[in-house]
Formats: sequence, C-alpha cells, structure tokens
Amino acid sequence: MKTFELNATPRVDLGKKAVRALRKQNLIPAVLNGGEVFAMPFKGTLSEGEKLVEIDGGKKGTIVTDFTVSKDAVRKLVYTPEIYVVNLTIGTKTVKAVLKDIQFHPVTDAILHMDFLAVNETKPVVMEVPVVLEGHAEGVKAGGKLNLSMRKLKVKAVYNHIPEKLVVNIDKLGLGKTLQVGELSFEGLELVNAKNAVVCAVNLTRAARGAQAKGE
Repeated sequence: MKTFELNATPRVDLGKKAVRALRKQNLIPAVLNGGEVFAMPFKGTLSEGEKLVEIDGGKKGTIVTDFTVSKDAVRKLVYTPEIYVVNLTIGTKTVKAVLKDIQFHPVTDAILHMDFLAVNETKPVVMEVPVVLEGHAEGVKAGGKLNLSMRKLKVKAVYNHIPEKLVVNIDKLGLGKTLQVGELSFEGLELVNAKNAVVCAVNLTRAARGAQAKGE
C-alpha cells in the first residue's frame, strides 16, 4: 500500500459556527478514531484537539482527536482510485491512519467532514480495495459482454497486508455466468462483502443468443 503524507491542525472549537468559518477558509473538519483502549480512570494528559471518550460503561476509554485539513492537502487522497496508509501529523503528533469515511454535500459534492482510523501492525481494519479483472473470459470469446458489478471489495486484514488492488482471473467465466464474492479467496485477507454478491458477469448479447439458438 502506498503512503500519503498529510499535515493537519488540532481543532478545539467544535461548534457549528466554527465549522462554517472553517469551510469558508477551504478547511475541512476531521476526526481521528481508533486509538488505544485503556482502563479508566485516565491518568495521562490530553494534547490540543484530543478528547477522552468513555466506552464499556465507563470502565474503559479511548482518545479521539479533532483536527482540520486543507482541501488542497487531501485532494490527491480523496479523488483517486488508489488506497493509502496516511502518515497523519496533527500538531506535533504523527500516527499511521487510513481514511474511513467522507461526508459530501448532497448538492455541491464539497467535502463536509472526514473520518480517519489509526492503524498498527496488529489490529485488523476493513478497507475497500479496487478490483482488477485479468484474462479473457470464455463467455466473451463466445460473444458475451463482460460487466464489472463491484469495482471495490471490502477486505479485513492488518493494514500492511492489504494490497493496492485485488486481481481476479476471469479466463474460465462462461457465457451467462457470474462470479460471486464467495468464490474468491486471497491469502491473508478476509472478504466481508455478502458472499452471494456478484463481482462480475458475462451477459448474453443479442448476437450470442442468436448463436445459441442456431446451435440448438
């Protein structure tokens, strides 16, 4: 997986008025989740932008960090088919993270908010990975049309085991046949999409139907 360098600024004012002011400056509010879970009470010191979140009925806690990034800084991270592990620097702290979610404006498509998840070499994460079809399907040779239904699949693994793409061989995919998630496997990865979801198919065309009818 490729690495993306991103510098951010801690955010302490979380009100709606502050958010509107940020967006006027071409800044995007964001949050970092997935920090270490520890037993309460918390005995450390919170840095600027950090807040303590209690979980498990207050028995445990974790730290969430609010920050801002500029639109220009994240453009190549957001508008790309590639996936990245992000070296996220917030003030003086740098963590490895992945982009988990983006909220877009329903009309303008402007980025409203971004969610990042801290990662490490032991904790599995779920990410969407692009699908790349390899080979020449038997059904296409017979006159069918190949259709890729799922351009990305959700995989679960430790972040440094997640590939940049999932290569799927379709040489044996026949005319009118589908390839489902449950038929795929990749070493070290767990596919979390529904097993009966169709990844790709070779659809019958009018010419292929005609050829089949003549064959009968």
